[in-house]
Amino acid sequence: MQKEMYFGVGVSPLSYEEILADLDNRMKEGKKSTIIAVNPEKVMAAEKNEQLRELINNSTYGIADGVGILLASKLKKGQVTSRVTGVDMMDRLLQFAAEKGYRVFMYGAKEEVVSTAVKKIEEKYPNIIIAGYENGYVQDPKQVVDKINAAKADLLFVAMGSPKQELWIREHMDSLSAKVYQGVGGSFDVFAGHVKRAPAFYRKLGLEWFYRLMKEPKRLKRQMALPKFLLKVVRSK
Repeated sequence: MQKEMYFGVGVSPLSYEEILADLDNRMKEGKKSTIIAVNPEKVMAAEKNEQLRELINNSTYGIADGVGILLASKLKKGQVTSRVTGVDMMDRLLQFAAEKGYRVFMYGAKEEVVSTAVKKIEEKYPNIIIAGYENGYVQDPKQVVDKINAAKADLLFVAMGSPKQELWIREHMDSLSAKVYQGVGGSFDVFAGHVKRAPAFYRKLGLEWFYRLMKEPKRLKRQMALPKFLLKVVRSK
């Protein structure tokens, strides 16, 4: 599919619904798919980091996670019309799996985080099949791969932080039978209830970053990537 390019980094101009419809077809055809969240900070880093750039560009879907990507697309008169956040994409995929009967495996985070997240997800989606989970502190990758395959997982969520989680997926995907792979960062903490998201008001306006900045002023240096990115987009027009 055609991606929009931002300084050598591709972003998929698809909505949640379009991604799920495309994934459904790809799964039926036996194809493997990867999902990676893209925001201005990651674009700026990938411009200088060839490995990160390749990870994003080789993914099936580089979702427009940051509001900066949406604004940049509007400036360029592009096709990205809405944000597709990593945590919400995971939630949509969980609902999709529950409806379709697909099997889910969750890998990463601390034991108490991933186990609590599994419990909360099963409460939210009673029909879901969480075929297995493993914390992120197991030292033997083969042990994890074998456990995922034994669970006959269709969807795999990996929570290690980016780009570590995407590198892990790339390294082991050929040995895994799952069809859908998403690196989800701290999303297990959100599902476990250990981390609270911004109120819906902020999320609807694309100001989740501002809410987090108010809560954690030390994030200011990271958040400066947004104005730098948008200024660079304007200059490149």
